[in-house]
Amino acid sequence: MPQKKPKPRTAAERKSRLTKILAGLDKLYPNVTCALHHESAWQLLVATILSAQCTDERVNKVTPGLFAKYPRIEDFAAVNQGELAQDIRSTGFFNNKAKSVIGAARTVLQNFGGQLPRTIEEMLTIPGAARKTANVVLGTAFGIASGVVVDTHVQRITGRLDLTKHQDPVKIERDLMAMLPQSRWILFSHQLIHFGRSICVARRPKCGECPLAALCYSKDKVAP
Repeated sequence: MPQKKPKPRTAAERKSRLTKILAGLDKLYPNVTCALHHESAWQLLVATILSAQCTDERVNKVTPGLFAKYPRIEDFAAVNQGELAQDIRSTGFFNNKAKSVIGAARTVLQNFGGQLPRTIEEMLTIPGAARKTANVVLGTAFGIASGVVVDTHVQRITGRLDLTKHQDPVKIERDLMAMLPQSRWILFSHQLIHFGRSICVARRPKCGECPLAALCYSKDKVAP
């Protein structure tokens, strides 16, 4: 088992450690972005709703046919929920997701003139758009740093790296927003998501090949 690293004791030591973590992520993933394929902000919203409890890979297999069948937001607003549910069945929780997508389409048409809004407050009024989804769309589609996306990877890794003591995504996001410069909010979450898929995986993380190992004192660390 790798030796546990001593925790930083002062604010200056914590800041220095965070700077090193960010530099390590920048070296690994300098230009990463959202893995969900899309050609518009609306398509990204739909894909993000479908990605709940589902892999991006699976969603990316479903959305090309979905967007070919329903090319306009008006098509999603008018579709029968049962039919849409079958179209997205392989993403799981398809009835709830179909309801959310249809509700989102109708809300965007009725309240925002068919264009996705560009504030977190307005995004949160759209069915299916909780903070994670809203942050994904605003950050990736519009470059608006409204917050930090906290998915299962971000939740796991920020805990392992002792960047938060919380398990609740909203509280984790609050911690990260206070800790990181706003200019890093969008990129940081994408970096952690890629990091969580390739190296800092849920079971038996690949600590032997992790460039952040020297900065990590997680109890989950495993021997290389």
